[in-house]
Amino acid sequence: MVKAEIIQKYFPEISNSAYQKIQRLYDIYFSLNEKVNLISRKDFDNFYIHHVLHSLSLAKTCTFPKGSKVLDIGTGGGFPGIPLAIFYPEIHFILADSIGKKIRAVQEVADILELDNVTALNTRIESLQAKVDIVVARAVAPAVELYTWVLGKWAAAPCFYLLKGGDLTMEMQELQSIAPKLRIKEIPISDYFSEPFFETKKVIQIQG
Repeated sequence: MVKAEIIQKYFPEISNSAYQKIQRLYDIYFSLNEKVNLISRKDFDNFYIHHVLHSLSLAKTCTFPKGSKVLDIGTGGGFPGIPLAIFYPEIHFILADSIGKKIRAVQEVADILELDNVTALNTRIESLQAKVDIVVARAVAPAVELYTWVLGKWAAAPCFYLLKGGDLTMEMQELQSIAPKLRIKEIPISDYFSEPFFETKKVIQIQG
């Protein structure tokens, strides 16, 4: 089983406080998973690669200005929002999901780790009453749907950091067709992390 040390390998600058919280994540999620299916049971041996490191690929490739408000759409079990909130204690994260039992579990993770920069909301994004600076999401919906859901909720210009995989040509063309002024950049995660899991995984930066 790959342990938390892999996070130190790729992020040697991580603070002691953040790393201690990263180390606690496995046991917290393993315990919560007995009550709520947040992560596939067969996936726990790869917890730190498939979930924590994958989430933190956004920290490796994207910019999160201090004081930003970040919305994690369809956070599910709290990814990428929880690892990012640990990594960036000076940034506020809104973790939103329409499934109540999952978002209650995410709130429990935030409470256990004393992450006072996390707000967990059981809501559909269309109903969200907030202005945000950045949207993150992991394999939730096509980019054009995410773009549509967040219209009118930006504090300034749109800024999406998405975790996706495979050939995204058609998906990005569809988004560009309705919002031609957007700038889209595709970053292979394998440029930063050597594990085979990341060979087809990408960070998509979309900015207005």
